[in-house]
Amino acid sequence: MGTFSIWHWLIVLLIVVMVFGTKKLKNIGSDLGGAVKGFKDGMKEGGQSEEAAAPAPQVTQNASADKGTIDVEAKQKS
Repeated sequence: MGTFSIWHWLIVLLIVVMVFGTKKLKNIGSDLGGAVKGFKDGMKEGGQSEEAAAPAPQVTQNASADKGTIDVEAKQKS
């Protein structure tokens, strides 16, 4: 009873197909493939220059701000 044989895996596959159906399994596979592709594209973009990818933060002054609110200016580390 140590390892599973090919017959065990075929029975498990048959049950999974019967429960979910082939269309839903196909959709899950395509969604997973799209997620992996998006992750790879994101990793490629992450390797590029960070200064070009990240715009400088914009700080605006609000005249109607609450008197108890403290407004600070954000600065980027260089």
